[in-house]
Amino acid sequence: MGYVEDLRALVGKQPLIFVGAVAIIVDKVGDILLEERKYPVGAWGLPGGIMELGESTEDTVKREVYEETGLTINELNLLNVYSGPQYFTVAENGDEFYSVTIAYYSDNVEGVISVNESESISFSYFKRNELPKTIVKSHRRMIDDFLGKTFDER
Repeated sequence: MGYVEDLRALVGKQPLIFVGAVAIIVDKVGDILLEERKYPVGAWGLPGGIMELGESTEDTVKREVYEETGLTINELNLLNVYSGPQYFTVAENGDEFYSVTIAYYSDNVEGVISVNESESISFSYFKRNELPKTIVKSHRRMIDDFLGKTFDER
C-alpha cells in the first residue's frame, strides 16, 4: 500500500490534508496537454498527483507526469500554490480531503506520450481557446491563471 492508503486505514473517512503537484505542459505551438481521466468520469485535467513521503513537490510532479504520460519534464516553472476551503473534496468513495496543490508549467519535456490505463483514458493537446468544457474545476482555475500569466509576460 502507498502513503495515502496507509493513512486512510488509520483514520477512516475523516478529512485529511494532501499535498499534490500538477503540470501545465505546453507544446511548441502553445497548446496545452490535458488528461481525459477515468475519475471523475468524463473530466479532463492536468497530469499530476499526490506527494509521497520524502518527496519534494518538484519530484512529485515529475514522477506523476512520467507515470501518467511517459513524458520526462526537463524544466519546471512555478505557477502558484492553491489551497483553502474551496479545495475541499469528497471522493466518490466518501473520503474527504483538503488539497494543497502546487502548479507548475513547462514547455521543456521529452518522450512519447503513453497512456497509463489505470488512471487515464487518453491525452490530447488543446488550443488555448478550444479547451474542453469538462475540465476539473480547480485545474481550470490553474489553466486560467497560467493563460493570464503567459499572455501578460509575452
